[in-house]
Amino acid sequence: MMRQFPGPAGSLETLFEAPEEHPRAVVVFGHPHPQHGGTMHTKVVYRAAKTLLDLGCAVLRFNFRGVGASAGQWDEGRGERDDFQAGLDHGAASYPGVDLWAAGFSFGAWIALTCGVRDPRVTQLLAIAPPTGRYDFAAVTATTKPTHFIHGNRDELVPVTEMQEFYERISPPKTLTIIDGASHLFEGRVPAVGEAIRNTIGVHTRHKEHV
Repeated sequence: MMRQFPGPAGSLETLFEAPEEHPRAVVVFGHPHPQHGGTMHTKVVYRAAKTLLDLGCAVLRFNFRGVGASAGQWDEGRGERDDFQAGLDHGAASYPGVDLWAAGFSFGAWIALTCGVRDPRVTQLLAIAPPTGRYDFAAVTATTKPTHFIHGNRDELVPVTEMQEFYERISPPKTLTIIDGASHLFEGRVPAVGEAIRNTIGVHTRHKEHV
C-alpha cells in the first residue's frame, strides 16, 4: 500500500512492506538518479525489495524529493541524502531494536552507502551498481561495516574493472558479485540480482536458522 512519511522538504511517497513474522532487519532502499527516470518502481529496486521481503526483511523504498508524489525538487544529492536519512529514522522508529540496513541501486547506492556508513544504527550495506568515480565514496572505503556489492560485467557507465579497483580499497567484511552479461540497468538480467542478494548477503540461510 502506498503511504508517506515526513521528509525534510515535505512528505515522501513510500512503499513500506513487511513480512508476516517479526522482521529480521529493516532495509531502507534508495532508487536510481531522479533526473534519469529513477523511481522506487525501477525494475532492479522492485526485484531487490521483493527478494529482501521474501527473506524476512521489512523493506522501505521511497521516491526521493520531486519524484512521483514526493514533495520538493531535485537537490543534486544533498537533499536526497537528507531524504534517505529521514527514511532511516522512519524505519528505525517503526521497528525499534531491529537491525537497520542501508541499500540502493546506482545513484541510490551512493546515497545509501554514504548515509549508512555515518549512521551508527546501520549494521549492513548493500550497493547495486554504485556509480564509483562519479561521486565521493571516500567515507565508504573507511567503514568496517559489512558491505555487499552487485555489479554487471557489461556495465557501460561504471566498467567492471573500475568497480573491482574500488572494491580493493574497501575494508572487510565485504562481498562482490559480478553478474555475467549484465549492463548498468541489468536489462534481461534483473532476476540475477535477486539471486545475488540471496547468495552473497546470506540472509536466507541466517533467517532460516532463526525460524
